[in-house]
Parts: sequence; structure tokens; C-alpha cells
Amino acid sequence: MPYGDSNLSLDIPHSIAAEIEIITLPQLEICSDPTKLISDNIHNPMGSNPPSAFKHAKSVAIAINDKTRPVPHHYLLPPLLEYLKKNGMPSSSIKLVISTGTHPPMKKQEFSLVVPQAIEEEYEIYSHDCDEKKNLVFLGVTSRGTPVYINKHYYEADIKIVVGNIEPHHFMGFSGGSKTVAIGLAGRETIEKNHSMLLDPRSCIATYETNPMRMDVEEIGKMAGVHFALNAILNSEKQIVKVLFGDPEEVMKAGIVASKQLCQVKTTGRYDLVIASAGGYPKDINLYQAQKALTNASLLVRDGGTIILVASCPEGSGSAGYEEFMMDIQKTEDIFTKFSAQGFRIGPHKALLFGRILKRARVVLVSQMPEEIVRKFLLIPARNLQDAFHIALHTLQQPYLRIAVMPYATVTVPDVV
Repeated sequence: MPYGDSNLSLDIPHSIAAEIEIITLPQLEICSDPTKLISDNIHNPMGSNPPSAFKHAKSVAIAINDKTRPVPHHYLLPPLLEYLKKNGMPSSSIKLVISTGTHPPMKKQEFSLVVPQAIEEEYEIYSHDCDEKKNLVFLGVTSRGTPVYINKHYYEADIKIVVGNIEPHHFMGFSGGSKTVAIGLAGRETIEKNHSMLLDPRSCIATYETNPMRMDVEEIGKMAGVHFALNAILNSEKQIVKVLFGDPEEVMKAGIVASKQLCQVKTTGRYDLVIASAGGYPKDINLYQAQKALTNASLLVRDGGTIILVASCPEGSGSAGYEEFMMDIQKTEDIFTKFSAQGFRIGPHKALLFGRILKRARVVLVSQMPEEIVRKFLLIPARNLQDAFHIALHTLQQPYLRIAVMPYATVTVPDVV
């Protein structure tokens, strides 16, 4: 099972009576020449923003994802920057803005984690801070009541581009498109209002037109004036399967079709035990990110079952707000009581997502996190995958088990029939 930059293994003795199913993703053909594929798509944009958009432009801003996202910037950015130069945009007129959402701003010495050194040396790079109000511009309110504050460095550019991945998202429906700006470069107030829609049951994985949170993102993207989206679709090995460039909504609609082909897997019935990996670094960089894998695993586990989450979490929980919220929580019911009393806030919203799963199933966590912290989160800590399996056997205590194994749970969406 992927774990950080390595793997963990599990031996299941023959003496254990079990039906074991490995939930694997469809194997789609990978791109043998990513640079050519990206360049070809960039030179043939989808939708209504042709190259003539650059005719009177004097500045370009490119929103890129932070270190928590496995976006292949080393492939995507060079052809894009070359395309911009051919359209009369010198490097001095181009700024890269790192989309962090509510994550801590990236430090300059971390920029090499997301962009190649040559690009870092040639281009201006700025990391977003959702709480830095002097660098936010107010654009109005969406039809769903979200006040829109967007990074000024990005908004003031003549041409605005987003770069990212399209994949299923556990409550946004899908990542990609304008989300890199609408959430990644937004003010905290914008993000909190948008994310409060996760209380709506329609805000769920692998949905788009019916997902109010995602539709709010599309509206924010239009208000921010995003011209182009460059999005990749990756397989579980982080290899490029498809690339799309052009109008953000056109890119999303085409990308969702391809993403569903890659990520949705039909399964039969539910399981007593689900063993799920977030997929390794950077998807398990912290518990905040790894929780997405837990959401998908929970679609397969039966009520009263057990999930083993394999996630290294070298950066701990990834959210001071989540940690603070959980410090006086004694049982799952306390999460809902406290959350209802305090109202929606980013950080504590993770507690709500965990709570929904913990109402139905036990969760054993294999990670680097201190055991006492894991217990405060109402999870069961395990030192390794073998120990986690023995803990699960003890909690289930039944003669026969249905076991599902999800090596890449973050991007595996079960379709239970």
C-alpha cells in the first residue's frame, strides 16, 4: 500500500476465512510524449478564448497548485510559458501565483517543490495568503450568497490562467478548472461560505451540475475573469492520461467524462473491512488531505464495519483549527453538538466529515502521527499495517470477512451495485 514516498505490506494468513477484493482502477493508455500532448492542446484551445485574446494584453497571471496537490507542473508549465512567449508575453510580464486556499502560504524556499528550478529563477512567483486582506479584491456576491474576495496579484492581470488536475473530490464533486482560483486564491470568508454548502447532501463526490458548491465555484471563476484552464488527468501512478486547455467550463465538462472513465469502479455489496491508502505523497502529506481517501473508503464499508486508513501524515493533522476543535471532544456525538453550536468554519469542518463516517464505522489509522493525537481525533492508532489488521480483526470478531483493498482510495470512486 502506498505510504508517503514508500510502501507498506500486509500478510493475511491463510487461516483467516475471508473474501478479499482488490479495488483497482481501469488501466487507460498513458501518454508516451507528455510535452507534445500538452503543446498540441495548448495550440488548439477549447471554447471561446482564441490566441487573439493576447493581442492587447500586457500581463499574465497563472494560478498553480501548492505542494499538497500532485500536479505535474514540470510537464505543464514549460509548454504553456513557451506558448505565452510566442504570443508576445515576455517572462517579465508573467506572474505565477501559488493557490493555497486556507493552507499556510508556501515559503520561498519551498517553491522548488512545485515548479522546476529554471522557472523559479526566471519568473516572479507569489504565494497566496487567504488572510492577507490588503492583497484581496472584492468582486461582489454570488447567486448563492458567497462574498467573493480574490487575490489581487492574480485578478489585476490582463490574461488569467489556471493550471491543475481534474479528479473526483469528496464534496466539491471534482477538482480542476476554476477551483484553483475560486478556492485556491480566495479570501477565507469566500472559502468558508462556499464550503458551508457541504452540509447540502448534493455536495458529494463525482457530481457537477447538481453540486451547489461546484456551481458556486464556476460562478466565482467567471467573476474573477479566468480566461484559460490547463488541466491534466492522471492515473494512480501520477502519469498523464489526458490534457485539456481552453475555456474553463469546456475543459471541466470534457475532463469529467475522462475522469469518470478512469476513477469510477463498480463493486458488489459492502465490506466488513476496507483497507485504504490515500495513495502516498502528497495525498497523505497530512490528515486534512488523507481524509478524502477515507470518504471513498466509507462508501464501501458496511454499518458497524472497520476502515484501515494508510496515510503517512508527516505534517500531522494539517489544520490547527481541526486540532483545536477536537481537543475537548470525547465521543462522536460531541462533534455534531459542538459544530452546530459554533457554526461552519474551515478546519472544524473536517471534524464533521470524520464524524459522519465514525457514526457508521471504526477507523484505524496507520501514520507517523503521535498516538495520543490520533486518539483525540477519535481514531484508533496503529504502528504499522500488520498491527492495524490485527486491531481490525479484534474489533470485528467474526468468523468470515469480506475485505476490500483500495491502494489509491483518494482517486477511486466506488459505484456500489
